Amino acid sequence: MDKSNEHTNVPVWAFETIEIKNPDPLWKDKGIQEREELYKILSAFDVKQVEHIGSTAIPNLPAKPIIDLMASIPSFDPINKIAEHLLFHDWHYVPPELDKKRWRRFFVKVKNDKRAAHLHLMQEGEERWEKQLQFRNRLRTNAHLVEEYAAIKSQLAQKYCNDREGYTKAKTEFINKVLVN
Repeated sequence: MDKSNEHTNVPVWAFETIEIKNPDPLWKDKGIQEREELYKILSAFDVKQVEHIGSTAIPNLPAKPIIDLMASIPSFDPINKIAEHLLFHDWHYVPPELDKKRWRRFFVKVKNDKRAAHLHLMQEGEERWEKQLQFRNRLRTNAHLVEEYAAIKSQLAQKYCNDREGYTKAKTEFINKVLVN
């Protein structure tokens, strides 16, 4: 295989640097809009719940300006049909062999070659569903945790600006601390 052409078909958004922005009050509205749009699209596949999660769902928290959503589905069996439907709405499927997280199916909404939103599609009963909600809700009600998380995210964004996986992994200790308290 010719290594010089190895990344020619890889979209530019796949290698975006990590950039933390000041809190934007519009993130809440964008989250609601994306959630409602996804619900309409995915309800044909028995999706009954879509949630806005992640840092943009937490008031006053600096974040990557990407709306994170999760949706619960009975089975991954129709994933190819779901991917086809979502592609019409600018959602790009990242297959599990690339995502490396077997517990979800991952989609990235792209606008102007940049990530606008992420969708974490999970099967009903996935334990991470409740943990995502628990983490979001605890930060929504605790300004001290928001301040601590903002400082951690800022440091990690500088350290891992070109390594999304490293950035995400480095936040795990804080996330686990929030979940056990």
